[in-house]
Amino acid sequence: MKTATYASARTAFAVRTSMNAGLKIAFRSGAVMGLVVVGFGLFDISLWFVVLNRFDANGLISITTTMLTFGMGASLQALFARVGGGIYTKAADVGADIVGKVEADIPEDDPRNPATIADNVGDNVGDVAGMGADLYESYCGSILSTAALGAVAFAMEAKSGMQFRAVIAPMLIAAVGTFLSLIGIFMVHTKEGAAMKDLLNSLRVGTHISAILIAFSTFGILYLLGLENWFGFSCSVVTGLTAGVVIGQATEYYTSHSHRPTQAIAKASRTGSATVIIKGIGTGMISTCIPIVTISAAILLSYLCAIRFDILHLMSAENIQMGLYGIGIAAVGMLSTLGITLATDAYGPIADNAGGNAEMSKLEPYVRQCTDALDALGNTTAATGKGFAIGSAALTALALLASYVEEIKVAMTRIVNETGEVYRYVSGEIFHPQTADMPQFMDFFQVNLMNPKVLTGIFIGAMTAFLFCGLTMGAVGRAAQAMVEEVRRQFKTLTGILEGKTAPDYKRCVEISTRAAQREMILPSLLAIVIPIAVGIVLGVAGVLGLLVGGLSTGFTLAVFMSNSGGAWDNAKKMVEEGNFGGKGSVAHKATIVGDTVGDPFKDTSGPSLNILIKLMSMISIVMAGLVLTCNIF
Repeated sequence: MKTATYASARTAFAVRTSMNAGLKIAFRSGAVMGLVVVGFGLFDISLWFVVLNRFDANGLISITTTMLTFGMGASLQALFARVGGGIYTKAADVGADIVGKVEADIPEDDPRNPATIADNVGDNVGDVAGMGADLYESYCGSILSTAALGAVAFAMEAKSGMQFRAVIAPMLIAAVGTFLSLIGIFMVHTKEGAAMKDLLNSLRVGTHISAILIAFSTFGILYLLGLENWFGFSCSVVTGLTAGVVIGQATEYYTSHSHRPTQAIAKASRTGSATVIIKGIGTGMISTCIPIVTISAAILLSYLCAIRFDILHLMSAENIQMGLYGIGIAAVGMLSTLGITLATDAYGPIADNAGGNAEMSKLEPYVRQCTDALDALGNTTAATGKGFAIGSAALTALALLASYVEEIKVAMTRIVNETGEVYRYVSGEIFHPQTADMPQFMDFFQVNLMNPKVLTGIFIGAMTAFLFCGLTMGAVGRAAQAMVEEVRRQFKTLTGILEGKTAPDYKRCVEISTRAAQREMILPSLLAIVIPIAVGIVLGVAGVLGLLVGGLSTGFTLAVFMSNSGGAWDNAKKMVEEGNFGGKGSVAHKATIVGDTVGDPFKDTSGPSLNILIKLMSMISIVMAGLVLTCNIF
């Protein structure tokens, strides 16, 4: 956040020289967040692994399942940062737009608007700190869950060292990805007078080169580790990388005003706000297709790449564990480029605030034109980053789902050892939790679609996603109402503001956003903690698995829809502001401002927070596995 604050002023100054200079400063400043996230994530995970490996004598399965609780702490903090930051920034943004741009008809980021400073601060709070915490949690969660799955998949080969190599493989892939991301970061540049397509291509060069280098490096890493089926696992990583690129391209297509979907929303502004909103909602719904199909294909391909195609062992417990490890390592592959992909997201608020600095400092008009172009690019890259984060969350959550099953086995083994009791199937066969394979586990807990507990859990999981979005949207609405009332009050009571003779009370607007963010984030955050525990106590393991499946499927789809709708509305407004359909101040412009205002909490509060929700519910379920078993078995 500190770097982003300094960088916005420096970007505005650099743009006076050239567009390329401004792009480099903004992008490399955004890379600070990307590199800090991966650096701290790998440092923390490595430190805990070394400590637990030194003092925990129960083996790698115990160590890796214990380390999953680290992910719970990261998820909790990410949810607070994402929800709180989203409420803060959108309360200020909506308030500033409604009163300033629509009612008072003054430019965006005009210093006469009392909510301007809160809006600029909010960009860094929500889109730098919030996104950084979000992807820190995804990054750590994917590595930790994959390490836990690797420990289980290679449990029979602990003495040969294969199990240890499977555990550290995701850490090594992520570490090498950090260095290769640096190469991509320094390859981002553009020409003077670049159009939107040129700017997008500049960022594509950096991200695609990093992805290609990591793909080739993965084969070398896993080969040198001597990991069994190293080629298949490497293909799983490539599958994850490819899925990330495809989701990014699809998100760019549906949110950039260089393409038809957003252009169609801008055209709809000629007939008013209602048609803008209708078109944006429809575009967001359609945009879910490619990410869903891509993630589904990635899950199947990464699983198939990792298993042995031996007819005798195709559905064996060991083969299933190998396949799940393949899905987990695909999630690591998707996030291995995080150093540069997070830079493309953190770049957005820097470019946005550079435009604010240019407006408030009354720099030359061409400076604002250049920062607006960089800002429009930032809107697209921010949407792409959110799509990438949501896609990685789906793969990570699936790996966490498998980790939950393993944690239940560990907890059951502990209970059996302490009580001396033996659990049995309905058929009377002896059930040993430590040696049970996945089908035996599912049979024992009756995890099937005919079990009403599973179906009830699925419905509650789907409902939780919508309830969470409703609460966060309502929170933004209440905070924005308070901001609108305050801005209107100042315009009425403080004479001389609109004439530029009296300075607005910026502090009061900052205070409204801050208090609203702190107060309103409590209930949605508690929801993610309380519901998995309550479902586990009432419905048991079968209900929890249903809850996680329902939350994952519904939350993923809803998150993509909301993020893409919001991004498309924002860029439709930018397209009109560039002089299309009447330009700034026209009826079409005011219609797109309304659409953008509706889309703000979609793309910056509710949508991106959902990917944390689905992973946090998994983390809470893993940590509370022992409590769920105790409440339902005895």
